[in-house]
Amino acid sequence: MVDKTMTADDVAGRLRSGMTLGIGGWGSRRKPMALVRAVLRSGVTDLTVVSYGGPDVGMLCAAGRVRRLVAPFATLDSVPLEPHFRAAREAGTIAMTELDEAMFMWGLHAAANRLPFMPVRAGLGSDVMRVNPELRTVRSPYDDGEEFVAAPALRLDAALVHLNRADRLGNGQYLGPDPYFDDLFCEAADEAYLSCERLVETGGLAEGAAPQTLLVGRHSVSGVVEAPGGAHFTSCAPDHARDEPFQRMYATTPWAEFAGRFLSGPDEHAYSRAVRAWHEGQR
Repeated sequence: MVDKTMTADDVAGRLRSGMTLGIGGWGSRRKPMALVRAVLRSGVTDLTVVSYGGPDVGMLCAAGRVRRLVAPFATLDSVPLEPHFRAAREAGTIAMTELDEAMFMWGLHAAANRLPFMPVRAGLGSDVMRVNPELRTVRSPYDDGEEFVAAPALRLDAALVHLNRADRLGNGQYLGPDPYFDDLFCEAADEAYLSCERLVETGGLAEGAAPQTLLVGRHSVSGVVEAPGGAHFTSCAPDHARDEPFQRMYATTPWAEFAGRFLSGPDEHAYSRAVRAWHEGQR
């Protein structure tokens, strides 16, 4: 069995400009932010980002790393619209493919199963078809003759996800309330990189846990990064809640000021020190 552990910067070093990059999590929940910050420290740019968008999308857009976004939304949950995504969209600095949430999910399913599309009802009779004129419909070959949207496969060059626990082989476990489709992101990608709150032995993944929490299998993972707090400032239940005060500050601070204070250091340790210093200053 291969030990797949590496650093966040190792992961960023394997990415290339122009890639289609999938990012797991949902809104401001269990986002692989340590890996996103490593991407921001790298020179990787001109990305097509595929995401149930949160601050991952906002930061990459603000830093000028995104060419196209494929997403059903970009939100911070407690802040309805991700502000840096909004600024990039209003300025016209990114292209966007906006899909219905279900179409997005079935696009990941199609890619994971190496199919060109999945027939879905979602999107019919909505503006999704108008704003995405490249979408096509298909008709059932059976007697019902029903028409469906052909949700295109969301094939990824690479995917980044964050889970609660993982082993060195690439098996990953979530302990919170929702898998957020991270398994589909990994299976839809040519390469997938998993960060986790804590590395454990393989046998430790199953102790006291429901089988369905063993979400990501080693067959779909290229690298594993132990990153305690690696979802910050998004939530990673039950390990930690969302850092709401920090998120509010992020949402209301000009990007250059935020990046200069929190993202200009050489590694994740520098980011963590800057966050601690900020919190201490709020007391």
